[in-house]
Amino acid sequence: MPVQRFSRLCAGAASALTMALLVVGPVLAAEGEHHSKGLPQLNPASYASQIFWLIVTFGLLLWLMSKVALPRVAEVLEARQEKISNDLEKAGSLKAEAEAVMQAYEKALTDARGNAQRELAKTVAAADAEAARRNGELAADLAQRTRAAEDRIQAAKQVALGNVRAIAGETAQAAVSHLVGVAVSAETAEAAVEAVLKERA
Repeated sequence: MPVQRFSRLCAGAASALTMALLVVGPVLAAEGEHHSKGLPQLNPASYASQIFWLIVTFGLLLWLMSKVALPRVAEVLEARQEKISNDLEKAGSLKAEAEAVMQAYEKALTDARGNAQRELAKTVAAADAEAARRNGELAADLAQRTRAAEDRIQAAKQVALGNVRAIAGETAQAAVSHLVGVAVSAETAEAAVEAVLKERA
C-alpha cells in the first residue's frame, strides 16, 4: 500500500540521518571551537543541539504522520477504491441487465413481427375467400339474370313475330282485296304469309 511504503521510506531516511549525524557530529563540534563568529545556525558548536532537535522534530512529525494523517489518507484511499469497485460492479450488473432487456425486446419484436405476418396472411386469405365467394355469387346471379333476360327477349320476340304475322296477314289481305278486288279470308292470308316466312328462313 502507498502509505505503508511511505512510512518505511521515512523510517529509513530517519535512521540514515541519525547515523550520519552520529558520525559527522563530533567532527563538526571540533571544528566549531575555532569558528565562533557568524550566523548561529552555521556555527559548528551548536550542530549537536540542532541535530538533536532535528531528530526530535522529525521523529514527532513521523509519529504524527504515521498515527494520525497517514491512516486517514489510507481510509480515504480505501473508501475511494471500494467506491470505485462498487461502481464498477454496479455498472457491470446494469450492463448485463440492459443486455438482457435488449435481448427480451428484440425477441418480443421478432415475435410481434411474426404474429403480424401470420395475422396479415390470415386476413388476406379470408379476404380472398370472401371475394371469391362474392364473385361466384355475382356470376351466378348474372347468369340467372342473363337467362331471365334471354327468356324475356325470346318471349317478346315470339310475341313480336306473332304480331308481325298478324299484321302481315292483314296487310296481305287488304292488298289483295285492294289490288285484285277479291276478298281473301284471314286464314288464307296468314297461311300465305307463313309459307313466305318458311321459304326465307
